[in-house]
Amino acid sequence: MLQRANKKPFKLDLAELHAVCEANYARLMRLYPDYESRNSREFAVADARVRLEVIERSRYTTIFRLHQQHAQARWLGHLRVEVRAYHDAGMLEVGMFQSHRRVAARYHYPNEAMHQQDEKSQQNRFLADWLEHCLSNGRACAVTPLTGSGG
Repeated sequence: MLQRANKKPFKLDLAELHAVCEANYARLMRLYPDYESRNSREFAVADARVRLEVIERSRYTTIFRLHQQHAQARWLGHLRVEVRAYHDAGMLEVGMFQSHRRVAARYHYPNEAMHQQDEKSQQNRFLADWLEHCLSNGRACAVTPLTGSGG
């Protein structure tokens, strides 16, 4: 006879999630310190181009779109993440990951979309790793001069 293992119910570690979101905010501010005066910033990481864009600004929050396009995009695809920065709290939270919007803080498992119980935490931890990778390995893209009739 098979016995079911006594599993503890899933419990979201809110303190850990907040710590990750705070660290992600600091990382993004290091990558994009002039977000208030520039709408976008581009840099390269290995064979990929990364673009950070401001989508929406308000008094206490800013929504950013982070996009990575690899030279081998046909095989590796693109990374698309939208994040919301809470400036008063100093936190950055994933709002959209690839095409999945509004991920709940926790899910019962199994669920229709097959999200993991800690999907939101996983996405924010992935963002932490990706931002850290950009900080460690990013480099400025070659500047392309503007052409056209100058006055």
